[in-house]
Amino acid sequence: MSGPGVRLHIQDHHVVMDNGIVQVTLSNPGGIVTGIRYNGVDNLLEVLNKESNRGYWDLVWSAPGSKGIFDVIQGTCFKVIVQNEEQVELSFTRMWDPSLEGKFVPLNIDKRFIMLRGSSGFYSYGIYEHLNGWPDFDLGETRITFKLRKDKFQYMAMADNRRRILPYPEDRLPGRCQTLGFAEAVLLTNPKDPQLQGEVDDKYHYSCANKDNQVHGWISFSPPVGFWQITPSDEFRSGGPLKQNLTSHVGPTTLAMFLSSHYAGQDLVPKIRGGESWKKVFGPVYIYLNSAPVGDDPLWLWEDAKIQMMNEVQSWPYHFPASEDFLKSDQRGNVSGRLLVLDKYICTDLISANGAYVGLAPPGDAGSWQRECKDYQFWTRADENGFFTIRNVRPGDYNLFAWVPGFVGDYKFVDSMKITPGSYTELGELVYEPPRDGPTLWEIGIPDRSAAEFYAPDPNPQYINRLFINHPDRFRQYGLWERYTELYPDADLVYTVGVSDYTKDWFYAQAPRKKEDNTLEGTTWQIKFEVRSVVKGSTYKLRVAIASATLAELQNLVVTLCLVVKIRVNDPNTARPLFTTGLIGRDNSIARHGIHGIYWFYNVNIPGSLLIDGTNTIYFTQPRCTSPFQGIMYDYIRLEGPPCEGI
Repeated sequence: MSGPGVRLHIQDHHVVMDNGIVQVTLSNPGGIVTGIRYNGVDNLLEVLNKESNRGYWDLVWSAPGSKGIFDVIQGTCFKVIVQNEEQVELSFTRMWDPSLEGKFVPLNIDKRFIMLRGSSGFYSYGIYEHLNGWPDFDLGETRITFKLRKDKFQYMAMADNRRRILPYPEDRLPGRCQTLGFAEAVLLTNPKDPQLQGEVDDKYHYSCANKDNQVHGWISFSPPVGFWQITPSDEFRSGGPLKQNLTSHVGPTTLAMFLSSHYAGQDLVPKIRGGESWKKVFGPVYIYLNSAPVGDDPLWLWEDAKIQMMNEVQSWPYHFPASEDFLKSDQRGNVSGRLLVLDKYICTDLISANGAYVGLAPPGDAGSWQRECKDYQFWTRADENGFFTIRNVRPGDYNLFAWVPGFVGDYKFVDSMKITPGSYTELGELVYEPPRDGPTLWEIGIPDRSAAEFYAPDPNPQYINRLFINHPDRFRQYGLWERYTELYPDADLVYTVGVSDYTKDWFYAQAPRKKEDNTLEGTTWQIKFEVRSVVKGSTYKLRVAIASATLAELQNLVVTLCLVVKIRVNDPNTARPLFTTGLIGRDNSIARHGIHGIYWFYNVNIPGSLLIDGTNTIYFTQPRCTSPFQGIMYDYIRLEGPPCEGI
């Protein structure tokens, strides 16, 4: 890169990195970003906030069984790691010892900040280490937070079709809003910008799956300046490519999320037990700043940020971080192969796993990657012919996992895999045989781990976010769960195979119904279908893929309210259901406007003796009803007939 060399200024209580483009001030030795000077603006961060509440690493931790503790990570020791005209790298550490037990999370934490010559921004990464024998703990969340100037940054962008002017933070205070069903969601009753009158604001409107969460941020119109958080790799984020995280929201706030339980629950909270040793590198992520000439369209800054994001992705893994814990490209390995699908009831030939998600994650059962949160994962998508290459994998032991859009279930390669520095493993052709016993008699939905294809109603006109009107993500509107009662006030949903259309007649979430006295009741949905020539002595197979199962979060308290789906055939009053999932689910996806969470897949045997020639009914009961946010989102349901001879 060209431009002036990087300069470092060390003061009594601050340290400043300056490359002539951007100047970053950090507290010394805390390592809190207190100022970002760029394009003639003295500080892009909120100058009205205390210095400790501008740009910081934070975490939520707890001793096992205890309440979570929020901690803004303040370093206690500052050190210059690299200092020359090309690069400055700074370290702010907080080391743990037994005298700190109960006060701080038992981790050594090393926060690093990097500035390069000619770079319009700076990088940050962290190294967390728990040594053998230290106390056990849970790590509920960790991230980097930036709080920007509210007098300049009002326009947020995190996707081409999810960008807009957001309210001021004051608009969420009493007198300007009405709190809705949970604290994060408010109805704007007297916003500073009258155009936002009557809209709902909720940070979960802007959540995003890891695979799509690579760049987001804010635009100031005067002067035209962009502030962007770029994440070039998912390897250090938990839960795999479909895990959802927050991005940017009213504040104006920008987040680099590394770990969180959002859309998953406790399954994605790392639990360090038995005094085990653990170390992980989070990041680096890139804070990118851009500007436009006065008079140009400021929204061009979003287009430029996307280009910069692609440049950062292509540069991964970075060559410049100085820590030996961040491994460079030549210290990593690569894996390639081709994934094919064999489903003889669709095609007797092998089918290319077009668009399959293929990844390496720590060893476990098929599908275990979506609950994995301690270590690293490496994912890619297969091309239209099923070919895939997973590049730059950290050395270690892995299983190769996959799932294929259009097919149910999870694939796991039978052998574990050891990745070594510089290795290249060619796996050849791999064949996934998805669960299948017989021919499809009927199916509802698309097996894609999402309920997005089902019917999401129009929002209540009193509770809208105008961004999502006539939007493909219409399910993100607030309060859609309440519309179930309006559509089905007296009786529950009945779906008739061959007549009903799941895009219009299958509600996106099986939520409780509100009764006239404002109490809730569980719901029972029916699927009616015809069967000809029932084979009484054989077994039919019901496949049920669940995209999300929801817990309740009320009054800022997390209550473990899980779900039971009971399946009955032809007799809704039979004392014992044919099948029950038991208590499952802590996703909270309904309240948080998600359309998926943790994926669940069930196979239910239906004896032919329970079916009749003619019209049959399967009853899906979800009896839990202590919260309006409890419920099930289905991904896909299929009934298979008995196996056919010769297949």
